[in-house]
Amino acid sequence: MQDFLHELGNPAYRHLLINHLPIVGLAAGVFALFVGMLLRGRAAKIPGLIVILVMAASAFPVYETGEQAYRPIRRIADDTGVDWLDAHMDRADQGVRAFYALAGLALVALVLPLKWPRSSLPLAILTLLGALACLGIGGWIAQAGGPIMHPELRPSAPANSDALPAEP
Repeated sequence: MQDFLHELGNPAYRHLLINHLPIVGLAAGVFALFVGMLLRGRAAKIPGLIVILVMAASAFPVYETGEQAYRPIRRIADDTGVDWLDAHMDRADQGVRAFYALAGLALVALVLPLKWPRSSLPLAILTLLGALACLGIGGWIAQAGGPIMHPELRPSAPANSDALPAEP
């Protein structure tokens, strides 16, 4: 237990602990929201919207711990790993705002139908589409994260990360 508590002081370790939340959590939220939409009741959509809100917002601590881990990891990574680290950071810089926007959209989809009930389905559909787009962006960011310290995950040199991928 003391080793675990000691490791929590390491930003790279914290990043590795939570970096799957925005992707795996969003996937669970997408599934829950889709099921809620099939059930056609506003109450059925709420759990999916809450999961999407929380998991999209989790991109903030993931991004922050990644920024804190950048320099220490850069010191220990090999040359190719440093290239992947830079690509990973560039992609995160470009993509993290989409997660923030999704969190805001999910919040709007939770609150606005209280005043305007007819907005529930359109906002749920918009949130679902935004979550699917963020899943793609998260996968794109993560794809450059694995090869940093894992040569077995390096299919090639990192691709130019100047632009976000096309939305699904």
